[in-house]
Amino acid sequence: MSKKTLALITATIVSIIYGMTFTIAKDVMPQYVDAYGFIIMRVGGASILFWLAWFFSRKSSAIREEQIDPKDYPRIIAAAFFGVALNMLSFFKGLSLTSPISASVLMVSTPIIVLVLSAIILKERMQKRMVFGIVLGLIGTVFLILYGKSSGNATNPTLGNFLVFINASSYGLYLVLVKKLMQKYNPFNFAKWIYLIGFIMVLPFGWNEFDAVNWTSMPMDIYLKIGFVVVFSTFGTYLLNLLSMRELKPTTIAVFVYLQPLFATIFAISLGKDELTLVKIVSAILIFAGVYLVTQKK
Repeated sequence: MSKKTLALITATIVSIIYGMTFTIAKDVMPQYVDAYGFIIMRVGGASILFWLAWFFSRKSSAIREEQIDPKDYPRIIAAAFFGVALNMLSFFKGLSLTSPISASVLMVSTPIIVLVLSAIILKERMQKRMVFGIVLGLIGTVFLILYGKSSGNATNPTLGNFLVFINASSYGLYLVLVKKLMQKYNPFNFAKWIYLIGFIMVLPFGWNEFDAVNWTSMPMDIYLKIGFVVVFSTFGTYLLNLLSMRELKPTTIAVFVYLQPLFATIFAISLGKDELTLVKIVSAILIFAGVYLVTQKK
């Protein structure tokens, strides 16, 4: 099996896990843990796991002797902000206010965002069909944010959808920022710093909500769902994404976001956590059409 094939498989696994996460995390928030308090658990737990993984893997001389170039620290701090802090603060708060399907559909806009940021930061040229695709995707995104009312316990879907879009934009910028870093450093060495810095950034926002958690009244299944988000949705997916980025372009990684609404919809509807509506279907069609125009080859 080639490295590229393995990278494609890991990217697919990431999409499946993320698709499940929309509903699993929604079961935890805000009934048992408020959004920012949950982020303290997620980022703090993942940070511990990455440092432990790095510690036990130091038998490899390549990892032990690898040093971070001081010139890369500003990019690493920026990656921690956009890939961990802003990314998770906006996603969890947004998800706590909207529905799993709406959130997953909005995440499909990530490839369009990556293209726009690549054009701005990496000076890549955009063709007319790409511009048209961006406009279509933007229309679908705005349509869902403004009119995508949701079933269940979506308390403020308009604000929630907007925050999920901020999350998608932040993640898109993160993918562009870390590409060169992934080619330079070992994933464990990189991730442990990203999450430690990210944890310091989110701590002031989430400490009060974390401190207010009533651990004794929390059912066992909620403990398991928190564990799933920390171990699989955070530690596992970020590690798999970092490995994939060594072989795939940021735009290719972003394309796998398309699979998330499929898995999120199947998972949410099968558990009765959400329902399809005309607004969500039309928005998804517009966003998918835009993504297709943006990413198709000549």
